[in-house]
Amino acid sequence: MIRYEGRETQVLANLLRPRTTVSAHCDLPCGVYDPAQARIEAESVKAICEKYAANEDPVFRARAILIKEQRSQLVKEHLWVLWTDYFKPPHFEKYPQLHQLFNEATKLAGAGGTKGGMDVKTAEDLLARIAEIDKIFWETKQG
Repeated sequence: MIRYEGRETQVLANLLRPRTTVSAHCDLPCGVYDPAQARIEAESVKAICEKYAANEDPVFRARAILIKEQRSQLVKEHLWVLWTDYFKPPHFEKYPQLHQLFNEATKLAGAGGTKGGMDVKTAEDLLARIAEIDKIFWETKQG
């Protein structure tokens, strides 16, 4: 390890030291987060469940299951990004039900929900939770 001492090192350190500290409620400028991504995937999941129920072809059904599982995973990932990156402690203080909504929504998209089943009602329940999260999201964007 090389150790540098002296005035040059101190000058360089001062030049590189940040002059301004900023804080933001999200990782990137606003506009990159949106519950619409989760909603679109969840709508796709619901449509696949409906088409699966209306079709007896085993090849079609196998493809539908595969695609529905992929879309359900995407729902979970979009929700997780919102939950962990966009929403911050002040949001959870103002909307104490938010953690529960995210927990329920991700479980509805998971193995015990749309990812593991073909129930249209479960897909509708998932969309309802996403709609509640969406409402809160847009309220936070106004503030």
